[in-house]
Amino acid sequence: MIKEQRSFPKQTELQGGALYLVPTPIGNLQDITFRAVETLKVADVIAAEDTRHTKKLCHVFEIETPLISYHEHNKQEREQELVNRVKRGETVALVSDAGMPAISDPGADLVKRFTEEGLTVISLPGANAAVTALVTSGLSTDSFTFVGFLARHKKQRRDQLELWRGTPSTLIFYEAPHRLKEMLKALEDELGNRQAALCRELTKQYETILRGTVHELHAWVDEQGVKGECVLIVEGASEDERLALEDVHWWEELTLEGHVKAYIDKGQPSKEAIKQVAKERKMPKRDVYQAFHVNE
Repeated sequence: MIKEQRSFPKQTELQGGALYLVPTPIGNLQDITFRAVETLKVADVIAAEDTRHTKKLCHVFEIETPLISYHEHNKQEREQELVNRVKRGETVALVSDAGMPAISDPGADLVKRFTEEGLTVISLPGANAAVTALVTSGLSTDSFTFVGFLARHKKQRRDQLELWRGTPSTLIFYEAPHRLKEMLKALEDELGNRQAALCRELTKQYETILRGTVHELHAWVDEQGVKGECVLIVEGASEDERLALEDVHWWEELTLEGHVKAYIDKGQPSKEAIKQVAKERKMPKRDVYQAFHVNE
């Protein structure tokens, strides 16, 4: 059944009995909007992922609205309280530590509960790391897929990447700096050596954009290290890659040598071709290398 929401039935800028999703700066405080500041000032309460962090923001913009915590570890017990507040006609403003609430954030569960209850949810536009990184990456923006954080465990991460292997749209990932090197290695193993952009510390003093192949980014991170939260933008699957997935065993009639040469003829270096063949045939890379060079 369709549920219609009229966000501003009385043409007022802020109404009681609603949850407002308020984006906050991802680094540079000047990126906050006038509407966001005003909403935070007139709300009855601000639900914040980290109240200590949000207090600093409130101090800068002279926001005196009371704060309560809403985060991954207390969301179940806090959820009902926030629902009750809105049912009483109060206005609740939800903020995350940075950027848009409900994106890779426990706020998504709160929004789901509110919509299930038929309560009003109003989102303000504003800062978002994923889109900011995408448009500066130089990769296609015609179609894109937000993946967010991958699983930490190797097998689960591999399974996730297998799902996205044939996706033609540009892929957007979030990753913590201490897991970035391992994640880049997994991307190369599962998706191949695609074009990519690594964006760190967006809008902050040390904002850095690195553009190159996944292999080049992995080598750079391995040598230089990286600090700060990262957004990784990765090129989508090419037509050849998609066709190969649709016809997984196109190489069945080829010899091992012919299989490798088919990729070399498409412009891949022999090292990459051998790696791809080993992956498709589920053979040790060493065995493919030896068989190919013996028959050269």
